Amino acid sequence: MRDLILFLAFVGIMPFIFKRPVVGAMAYAVVSLMNPHRLTFGSAQNFPFAMYLCLATLAAILISREQKKIPMSAPVVVMLLFFTWYTITTIFAQLPFQAWNFWDRYAKTMLMVFVTVMTVRTARDVKVLALVIALSLGFWGFKSGIFVIFSGGGEGLRGPMNSFISDNNTLALSMVTITPLLVYMTTRAQDKWVKRAAMAMVALTMLAAIGSYSRGALLGTFAMGFFLWLKSTHKLKTGLAFVLIVPIVFALMPPEWTGRMNTIQTYDEDASATGRINSWYFAANIANHFALGGGPGVFSPQMFMLYAPNPERYYDAHSIYFQVLGEQGYMGLAIFLTMFVVAWRCGGRVIRHCRGKEDLAWALMLARMCQVSIIGYLAAGAFLTMAYYDLIYYIITILACLDKVLIRAPQKDDVPPMRLAFIERYLARRTAKKTARAAVARPRSGA
Repeated sequence: MRDLILFLAFVGIMPFIFKRPVVGAMAYAVVSLMNPHRLTFGSAQNFPFAMYLCLATLAAILISREQKKIPMSAPVVVMLLFFTWYTITTIFAQLPFQAWNFWDRYAKTMLMVFVTVMTVRTARDVKVLALVIALSLGFWGFKSGIFVIFSGGGEGLRGPMNSFISDNNTLALSMVTITPLLVYMTTRAQDKWVKRAAMAMVALTMLAAIGSYSRGALLGTFAMGFFLWLKSTHKLKTGLAFVLIVPIVFALMPPEWTGRMNTIQTYDEDASATGRINSWYFAANIANHFALGGGPGVFSPQMFMLYAPNPERYYDAHSIYFQVLGEQGYMGLAIFLTMFVVAWRCGGRVIRHCRGKEDLAWALMLARMCQVSIIGYLAAGAFLTMAYYDLIYYIITILACLDKVLIRAPQKDDVPPMRLAFIERYLARRTAKKTARAAVARPRSGA
C-alpha cells in the first residue's frame, strides 16, 4: 500500500513540475531529506525517485519561459567555489575510485541546490521551501521522539537506511539542525491546533536529539538552544521553558545514557574518543603532506597504515572540520568555513532589511532560525562526519533565496513574472472600458 501511494504521488506531481520547475526542486528535497521510499517494503524502496525528479526538473527548466539565472550572491558563489575545489581534489585524490563515487553523490546534491536557488522566484516559494525542509525531517523528529519515550531512553534509535542519517549519531545531528526551522513553523501557524501540533513536533525532535546517545548532538543541542534563546522575541518564556524542561528530561533518562554523556569529561579513558583523536591526527598529517588534501574517501584503512599515529585504530573523521581538512586540505577547510561566514552575513543582511516591517516579519524570523540552524550544525558537526550532508546546504539555500526575492530581485507572489505585463495590460484595458461606460451612462447637465 505504501509503495502504491508513493508511486501515485510521484506520477501525480509530474504535471506540476512542468508547470513550475520549483515544484520539482522541492519534491527532490523531500526525497533527499526525508527518504520516504525507505519506509516502503516493495519495489518503491529501491526505485530511483531522486534521479527521475532531477531529470524532470531539468527538462522543465529547459522548456520553461521563466528566467534562467542563478543569483551570484556571496553564499552561492562560495558554495560554487567549494564544489569546484572538491572537484579538483577529486581529480588528484589518493584513492581515485572511492573519490569519484563520493564526488558523484556530492555533485547531485549541489546540482539540485543550485537548481533550487534558480527556480525559487517569490516570497511564497521561500515559505514553501522552508516548510518542505522542516517537515521532511520533522517527520523523523516526531517519529524518533516517540521512540525515545516508549524505549525509555532512545537506545537503538535509527534513521532511514542507506541515507546520510541512518545511524543514531547522524540522525541526531539532523534533529539539532532542523529544530530551529520547526520553531519558525510554530510562529507562522494560525490555527491553534496546527500550532500545538508544530510545538509537539519541536519538543519531540529535541527529545530525539537528546535521547540519541550522541554526545556531539548533546553539545549541539545546548549551543543551538542558547542561540535560539538569543534570537527569540520572547526571551523570558523561552528561557523558562529551557530551565524547566531540560532538567526533567535529563532526570528521566536511564543510567546508561547518563554514563555515556559523562564520558565527555573523561574522553581520555573512552576508546571511541581516543579513536577519534587518532583520526584527527591522521587528517592533519594528510593535510600537511598533500597540499590538496587526500581527496574524498581518504579516510580508509590503507591510508591509516601510512599516516595515522596508531595505524591499527581506523575510524571515520568524526568531525566535519577534520573531514574537510583531511580530504580538501587547508585551502578547502578555509573555503568551507567561509561558506558559513557569508551565509551568516547574508542572514544578517536579510534581518536588517526586514526589521520594522510587519509584512516581512516571517522573513526576519526565518533568517534568524537559519542562523541558529547553522550554529547547531557547526557545534554538533564537530564530532560527526557530516560535512557534505545536504540539509545544511539547503539551510544556506534558504538564506540565499531570501536575499534573492526580498533584496536583489523582488517579485510579486503567485504570478510568474513573464505573465505580469499581460495581466497588467488586461487590467488597464478593463479599467479604461469601465471608465468609458460610466462616462456614457452619466446624465448630461441641463438635460
